[in-house]
Amino acid sequence: MKLYFNVGYRTRAGENLQLVISENGNDSKIHAMFYTEDGFWKCEVDYFSKSVSYHYQLVNDNNIVLRQEFVSHQLNFPHNYKEFLIFDQWNSKNFPENYLNNKILYNKLNRFVSKKLSVLKKHTHLFRIEAPLYNPNWEIVLFGNAASLGNWDSGKAVHLSQTDFGIWETSVEISENHLIHYKYAIFDKVSGKVFDVESGENRYTIPNLQKDVLQISADHYFKFKSYQMYHDAGVAVPVFSLRSEDGFGVGEFSDLKKLADWADQTSLGIIQILPINDTTANYSWTDSYPYAAVSVYALHPQYISIQNLDYQLPKELVKEYDDEKSQLNSLESIDYEKMISSKWKYLKAVFNLQKEKIYKDRNFKKFIKDNETWLLPYSAFCVLRDKYKTPNFNDWKTHKKYISGKIAPFFSAKGKDYDSSMLHAWVQFELHKQLKDAVDYIHSLGVSLKGDLPIGIYRHSVEAWTEPELFGMDFQAGAPPDQFTDLGQNWEFPTYNWEAMKADDYQWWKNRFKALEQYFDAMRIDHILGFFRIWRMPVSATQGILGYFYPAIPVVLEEFNARHIPFNFDRYCKPFINDMILWNYFGEQSNKALDFLNNNLDGTYTFKEEFDTQRKLSDHFKKKPAGSIEDQLIALCADVLFLTEERDGQTVYHPRFNAFKTESYKYLSDWEKKSIYELYNDYFFKRQDYLWKEKAMEKLPVILNATKMLICGEDLGMVPDCVPDVMDELAIVALKVQRMPSEQIPFYNPKNAGYMNVVTASSHDSSTLRQWWKEDDELTQRFYNQQLTQYGKAPEELEPHLAEIIMKQHLYNDSMLAIFPLQEFLATDYNLANPNMDNERINNPAVFPHYWRYRMHLNVENLKENTSFNQKISDWVKDSGRA
Repeated sequence: MKLYFNVGYRTRAGENLQLVISENGNDSKIHAMFYTEDGFWKCEVDYFSKSVSYHYQLVNDNNIVLRQEFVSHQLNFPHNYKEFLIFDQWNSKNFPENYLNNKILYNKLNRFVSKKLSVLKKHTHLFRIEAPLYNPNWEIVLFGNAASLGNWDSGKAVHLSQTDFGIWETSVEISENHLIHYKYAIFDKVSGKVFDVESGENRYTIPNLQKDVLQISADHYFKFKSYQMYHDAGVAVPVFSLRSEDGFGVGEFSDLKKLADWADQTSLGIIQILPINDTTANYSWTDSYPYAAVSVYALHPQYISIQNLDYQLPKELVKEYDDEKSQLNSLESIDYEKMISSKWKYLKAVFNLQKEKIYKDRNFKKFIKDNETWLLPYSAFCVLRDKYKTPNFNDWKTHKKYISGKIAPFFSAKGKDYDSSMLHAWVQFELHKQLKDAVDYIHSLGVSLKGDLPIGIYRHSVEAWTEPELFGMDFQAGAPPDQFTDLGQNWEFPTYNWEAMKADDYQWWKNRFKALEQYFDAMRIDHILGFFRIWRMPVSATQGILGYFYPAIPVVLEEFNARHIPFNFDRYCKPFINDMILWNYFGEQSNKALDFLNNNLDGTYTFKEEFDTQRKLSDHFKKKPAGSIEDQLIALCADVLFLTEERDGQTVYHPRFNAFKTESYKYLSDWEKKSIYELYNDYFFKRQDYLWKEKAMEKLPVILNATKMLICGEDLGMVPDCVPDVMDELAIVALKVQRMPSEQIPFYNPKNAGYMNVVTASSHDSSTLRQWWKEDDELTQRFYNQQLTQYGKAPEELEPHLAEIIMKQHLYNDSMLAIFPLQEFLATDYNLANPNMDNERINNPAVFPHYWRYRMHLNVENLKENTSFNQKISDWVKDSGRA
């Protein structure tokens, strides 16, 4: 069989195009292409299969790949032809057919049945277009300037068959010997008419006068108008925040079904939740932090429903359970410690009573076999964590280093830890079943589920224990200072060893996405900037202010010299302390601070060696509290101009964030100030961009191609210029929060949102709209007059009609998704809004650790009963074209 490939592509001198055909799974064969005068690159291939997967790549004269397609072409060949002339276009990841052909489409069209294409021997042309249509009553048709294409008469358009999700094909006989112009259009099966033709110039193909050769026009990018594409509205709420009549003081997976009923009533098409992985480190309220999972695979036991287990509670515990359930469910906020200890009490009781039946359960055995690569280490980890009362494997008496063979006895029926290990495996089995049941129900309503992927892993987690080589355990990840906190954030997570991950083609990430795809249709990647660069701190630091970007092009000694900066390590890389600075920091308590300092007898001071890092000070204060000077001493320890990094046996330097605001900077000469400020701006805003783009493009395409979920990126904070370009090229949907604009403006206007955006009024990290309204009177007044175009003085409280205006701002625009925290929906109704607005905030990033304990003040069942409120929301959603 002969395949003749043709693709239009403009190259520069020294650049060539190659065709890469995938064969036998991951193996591929490269074919050189040659350029012709008609603007096409061509090549001829002998091929012996009825389907082919391939992509094009651009290389230089040294065969270095300069650019490649991130999405493969797929073609099927009819059996009655032996030669095929293929006309292609470069396939970009950000074509709608690529990013819209995702799990949400499969969910919306869950009754889809593919149609077989019939290609006759007399046919000369096969037209193929990828166009995901979310309306099941729509079809793609084709018409053009040939008789067989209807001579531009839409009433005679050729109907295409949807041969796979979003793939439409037809074959025709075109006898005309002239350039063939054509367009695709959308046909409405209900009205029986073509109602819209794709925009832009005509497409064209050449006549095919060769006998026994089928000419294939493999078209890309159906030219959609905005209203023809997928738009949706949704609600964001953590699972733990759901309140229901059947709850146990915390939201459970089964409550998602009730929330989906409400979403269905209000025409909302998507439910967004926070991470749901197990965060159990020490069974205290600090485990409520959902971004510090002890396993990236295991689900959190807090979400299990005791009454929906496969086995009933022992009869003697039923009354105790009912009493505890009633008590916990009446609380305004989550009592994490009481809730989790009680759930484990009942789980253990059920397991111990029924374990003989559980061990014989074929489905349970299959679950273990299917998930053993993560489930067995996780179960052993949990047993050891509980045995030694800490998740820190470095403090365990045994198994400090993970060795697969050494944990095998945990899963031997004769082993002393067998029952304990199987308990944790069984709980994961039940969690999986309950979540999958909820997901299946959500999908049956045509609603989609959007998850949340934390950028980091917990330092004392299963993954850190089993695969430490994949992580930078000597460092901590966080975020630089922003509007939430002047000191930055220290999440205390290890960083990623991207080079080690790259060595096996990012399999760790592929496996993680595959696991999430069992449940989710879309995924929010938390802090997607971490795929470009991470904010990294040494373990000696406790505050994010002492971090620097990694990777980064650092400052080297030669650069200080070239800029005539009189570099001095002690002056630039250690806190500069004199009597005036001491007074500014400590005032009348300066004498107490001197206990931690050496007097240099020249008017300056330095920290004593036993106190010269934030970590040393913090550890000291845990044993010997020093009162009000503790925070100031830790802050003074961060008052430096440059941070050091050891790289390849050489010390390199990174300017400290906001170095020009330090006390140290004030005491420099004017010349030094000017030179260091210029160096600072070059480091943060100029030199890193290309490096960060290169690093992101190394890993993100490989990782994202491993999933069919719609990918959204949380791109808030200090966003490098390269980030929007990469996100656009890879079709990652960006986040726009009205009060957190990336531009130098006070507010983002949702009406300016492009299609590849999620718009929202608030996030789980911010105050709610009603809280924000009261935080800054001057800012609220500007928002009231300028953004909401209201006259006069802003009211003291956010009134429901104003909350409604804000909601509609976000609904009526071109963005793909408009997703609102549940609290903002309730703010549009006096009767449903929480009387105590301060109980509605989910997280405050400036406070770490934070107790994540927000609960709805209403039961989900109550929401479902508010028919007039639900109808109001539904009308908004439908009216805005998002239903």
